Amino acid sequence: MRIVRFLTDHRTAQLAVVSDQDLVYQLPFTDFLDFIKHSRQKQETPKALVQNIIQDSLPLETKLSELDLLAPIEAKEVWAAGVTYEQSKQGRNYEATGGKGGAPTFYDKVYDAERPEIFFKSTKERTIGPEDSVYLRSDSNWQIPEPELGLVLDDEGEILGFTVGNDMSCRDIEGENPLYLPQAKVWRHSCSIGPAIRLAETVEDPYGFQIICRIYRDQVKVFEDTADTSRLKRTYEELSTYLVRDNTVFNGTVLLTGTSIVPPNDFTLQDGDQIEIDIPGIGCLINPVKMQANQLSKTMKQ
Repeated sequence: MRIVRFLTDHRTAQLAVVSDQDLVYQLPFTDFLDFIKHSRQKQETPKALVQNIIQDSLPLETKLSELDLLAPIEAKEVWAAGVTYEQSKQGRNYEATGGKGGAPTFYDKVYDAERPEIFFKSTKERTIGPEDSVYLRSDSNWQIPEPELGLVLDDEGEILGFTVGNDMSCRDIEGENPLYLPQAKVWRHSCSIGPAIRLAETVEDPYGFQIICRIYRDQVKVFEDTADTSRLKRTYEELSTYLVRDNTVFNGTVLLTGTSIVPPNDFTLQDGDQIEIDIPGIGCLINPVKMQANQLSKTMKQ
C-alpha cells in the first residue's frame, strides 16, 4: 500500500493510494502529514484509514503511470547516514587514499563505531521528486548517484513509511578532505525522493528490500547494480534514535539509510544521463541529469 502525491488537472497537489493491485484511489488530503494527523485524530492506523476510504470509493480511471507525480512529501529536512554498508566503506576508503588503499582510514572507524555517521543532506527547497532533474555540481569532476532506502519519520523518530532516495555525491570533493562533506553532498537539486511512500505497517520485512540502480546514457544502459537492505550494518531504529537525540526533528523528516551500490571508480555522471532507482514494493525513482550552467552563471552575476 503506497501513498503518492500528484498534480491534478487544476494544478493542485493531491494524495492518492496505490493498492497492491495497482489501482489508484484519490485520498481527501493534499499532504502526507495531514493524512497522518487525521489518522491519529481518528485513532486509526494509516493502513486502516486508507482501507476505509477505499471501501467507499471507486478507483480513478487514470493509471499510476499517467499521473504527474510529485515528491510524495515536502520534507522540511532530509538527513542521511553514511558508511552503513561494507561497499560504501570500501568506496570511501578508495577516495580518501587516492586509490592507493593500505592502512585503515577513519571510514573504517566510522563503520565499526557505536555512533553512526549522520549528516544533513537537504531542505524542502533543494529536494526534487520523480522526473525532475538532478543537477551536477560545477566544481566536481567525479559525481555519482547514491541509491538509498529512505525512512519517513515523525518528530520522535517513529518510522511512518519508506521511500526511495538519491543522495547525489561528489567523490572527488569528499575524498580531498572529509571536512568538505557538506560541499560534497549539499547543492541545488542534489537530493531526490519518491515516487511513493510505502506505509511502514504494510511492510512484512523492512530488511528485505531490494535496491536496483540503472544509469542510461544516450538511451544505452551504462551501469546497473543491485543490493538489498539485509546488508545494512545498523538497524533503522538505531539510525533514527541518533538523529532525534538532543535534536529538533520535524514531522515528515526523511532519513536516507546509506548506499551499498557504488559505480566503478572510473565512472562519473554526465549531462543528459538518466538515473533509475527501483525498490520493488515502493516504486522506481527516475531523474534525468542536468548541468546547471545557466543557473550558475546567473548566480555568479548577482
